[in-house]
Amino acid sequence: MIKPGAIFRTLLYSVFRKPATENYPAVKTKMPVDFRGQIRFLAHNCIGCKICMRDCPSDAIEIRKVGEKRFEAVFDLGRCIYCAQCVESCPKSALEITDRFELAELNSKKLHVVFEAAPAPEAPPSGAQLQSLTQPPPAAQPQPQSPAQPPPAAQPQPQSQAKPQPDPAPEPEKSV
Repeated sequence: MIKPGAIFRTLLYSVFRKPATENYPAVKTKMPVDFRGQIRFLAHNCIGCKICMRDCPSDAIEIRKVGEKRFEAVFDLGRCIYCAQCVESCPKSALEITDRFELAELNSKKLHVVFEAAPAPEAPPSGAQLQSLTQPPPAAQPQPQSPAQPPPAAQPQPQSQAKPQPDPAPEPEKSV
């Protein structure tokens, strides 16, 4: 049987104690150092070995070749179990873990994240392009204007024949 005054003792104890919960999402929490959040792909480090694809236990990674030594990664965040096995197995550190964990989506298509390949390096100019770069541009010749027509800015603008109307006088305020 509960004593009648026991609830007041518990109530007073709870009022002066620190709450057991956090004020999330109003106050963002700081993640620990080795927190395994969303995976980030660093395309400039990728060599296309696809070890990360083979080591992923949930088959959530796909590496695609998009050019000479250029690769993009497709992550299915709905399948990923965030074990970071792919990060540990990558020999060139092309994958890293982040502290991002708020990944819930209503649309499952948003869970397919494509990390674009690094931009292609600019190719050296070809023979024709190199020749055009070394030759000076042709001199710009002024176009002759006929003396009968003045330049467009010098033409007078037609004046309107209507006289401006004066503003009507304001009506006096009526007091009640």
